[in-house]
Amino acid sequence: MQEIQTQVPYEDMLKAGMHFGRKKTVYNPLMSKYVFTVRDGICIIDLLKTQAQLKNSIEFLKTTLAKGGLVLFVALTKQSVDSTKDLAETLNMPYVVDRWIGGTLTNYKAINSRVKKLEELEKATKSGELDKYTKKEKMMFNKELQKMSVHFEGLKKLTRMPDAVFVSSLKESALPVREAKRVGVKTLGIANTDSNPDDMNYVIPANDRSKKSVDLIMEIIKTELTNK
Repeated sequence: MQEIQTQVPYEDMLKAGMHFGRKKTVYNPLMSKYVFTVRDGICIIDLLKTQAQLKNSIEFLKTTLAKGGLVLFVALTKQSVDSTKDLAETLNMPYVVDRWIGGTLTNYKAINSRVKKLEELEKATKSGELDKYTKKEKMMFNKELQKMSVHFEGLKKLTRMPDAVFVSSLKESALPVREAKRVGVKTLGIANTDSNPDDMNYVIPANDRSKKSVDLIMEIIKTELTNK
C-alpha cells in the first residue's frame, strides 16, 4: 500500500480554527492527552496530535477500502453535511446526513427494506407506471418519494453491514456510535474536547463546530484516499 504522503500544513490547521476545543466547563478529562493548554477558558487542541491521529485514521480507512470494505459516513451537524456527503460520494460509499434513523445498524433488515421500497418507487416513477393513478394519488406517491429520499438516499450503497462507521462529530453522533459498537462495527471520526475518545476506535481530535475545520479534514482524507 502506498505510503501516506500528505501532512496537513500546520498553518492551514490554525487558519481553519482546528485547534479550538470547547470551554473548560464542558471538557471531558479523557481528552486531556489531546489538549495542549487552556486559554481564556477554552481548551486548545494539540495539532501535532491531530496530525498523528488523522494519519492513523486515514491508514485504517485505506486498509479497509483496499480489502473491499464498506464505510458508512455520518454527518449530523449542518457544518459537516456538504464535505462528508462529497467524500462519501467520491468514494462510492453510503452516507447519512442531518438525521440518524434509530435501528440503521441494529435493525438493518427493516431499514434495508425501506431503501428497497424507495428504489421501487423511483423505478415506478421513471417507467411511467404511476401514470395509471389519479392526479391526487400521484401527488401522494411523489410526497412519499421525497420524504423517503431525504432519509434513505445515502443508504442505497449500504448493501450489507458496514465494516466501519465514520462520524463528523463524536459528540453529536452518540446513537450511531452506540449502534456500531453493539453490532461490532469499528468507529472513527472527529472528536472535540467535550467527547469521550474511548467511545471510538480511531479519534481525530479537532474542532467539530467549525465548517472550515471539518472541511479541511474531509478534504485531506479525500485527497489521500483517491491518491492512486
